[in-house]
Amino acid sequence: MKILFVSGELIGSAICQKLHSEGNEVRLHIHKKNWKRCLDGIVPKSKNWRKELDWVGKDGLIVFDDVIFGQEQDELRKLGYRVVGGSELSDKLEINRDHFFEVLNKYNIQTLPSFDFECVDDAIRFVRNNPGRWVIKQNGHLSSLNYIGEHKNNIKDVIKVLKEYKRRKISPVHIQKYVKGIEVGVARYFNGNDWVGPIEINHEHKKLHEGDNGPLTPEMGTILWYTDKEVRLFKETLSKLKPYLQEINFKGDFDINCIINEEGVWPLEATPRFGTPSSEIHVKLHESPWSDFLSSISDGKPYDLKYSTEFGIGVSLAIPPFPYQPNIFDQILSRFFKKNITFKSQLTKEEREAIHFEEVSRKNNKYFWSGTYGWVMHVTARGKSVEEARRNVYRIISKISFSGMYYRRDIGNRVQNNDLPKLRAWGWV
Repeated sequence: MKILFVSGELIGSAICQKLHSEGNEVRLHIHKKNWKRCLDGIVPKSKNWRKELDWVGKDGLIVFDDVIFGQEQDELRKLGYRVVGGSELSDKLEINRDHFFEVLNKYNIQTLPSFDFECVDDAIRFVRNNPGRWVIKQNGHLSSLNYIGEHKNNIKDVIKVLKEYKRRKISPVHIQKYVKGIEVGVARYFNGNDWVGPIEINHEHKKLHEGDNGPLTPEMGTILWYTDKEVRLFKETLSKLKPYLQEINFKGDFDINCIINEEGVWPLEATPRFGTPSSEIHVKLHESPWSDFLSSISDGKPYDLKYSTEFGIGVSLAIPPFPYQPNIFDQILSRFFKKNITFKSQLTKEEREAIHFEEVSRKNNKYFWSGTYGWVMHVTARGKSVEEARRNVYRIISKISFSGMYYRRDIGNRVQNNDLPKLRAWGWV
């Protein structure tokens, strides 16, 4: 099958590589310039995806992996192209947090007190008038700029961060009441008409260091598994949005990140697109051909997805400047890191398939870091228990080497020892 894969910043790179390895004719277009060189020599590339429309035709498949193409996807569907991904209105759910909460309220899904401010000065004034523990977020993927207030009564830390937002001219600002609990995601694929495949439960690990310490990152690792049971978490959140997803013609993977405690569940944000490294884990758990599965999504048809019910794990391998923007560091910093990626011993076929490149290119059968952000690759594994999945993934990681590499060594510990037992006891999963 001919597949045109249109990416913003390689969020769906694992699925793109999998489609290529399955024997499909794939052409990848990367929209954002800092990722342009990534996957050179690994997947066939295109400089202009619009010029590939005649090539892919209306029998082929067009896959979008980010929330910056919604309007284009709506237009292509009207023209008769087969498209996987979001729409203009689904993009708005992630880009505009206040809009997402309005939709949640419309469908009787409880939400936390949240406020959006176009002007940072207004946000500062609000916090001073309403002292408490607040979570500060901005619209976009720069999780390192989000902040969780440390104190209930002392708001100095929150004010300081907001002043930094003002200095950097970051707006709008989203402020949300902090609630203590377990953060967990619930997701499922949707074909414009109905759900396709199992329900996904995922636990992200966003802090940079072990023990959930350090700055927030886009992601350092994830524990994820599938279930065919309509668990309480799904019923009280994602399931209620089915009429809205039909209305906006969403066709892709939809995730809601939530906070749960003994009192209830509160959605925090929507991800109406592929995620990282959740997509990498999907590739590890799915057993059906991806071209068939995504075709059913685009065509609005049911599909009997074959998948593993084991626990999946994904661990991100990074180098500086991650998790920060490249311009925060002197560009000369990258010269201290050798760009070649080596493997300490010969990899089996299964181990090679567990390594999902992102900011990597290949030349003369050698692999190199070719990005600027430092989110180099993701490694996946699965197991009958979280602990078995952990052992399997870290065994593979021990065979990978590149200068400056770092990663968290405790992905899944919190899920195994705390989160999962509590969620089961409370009856959510």
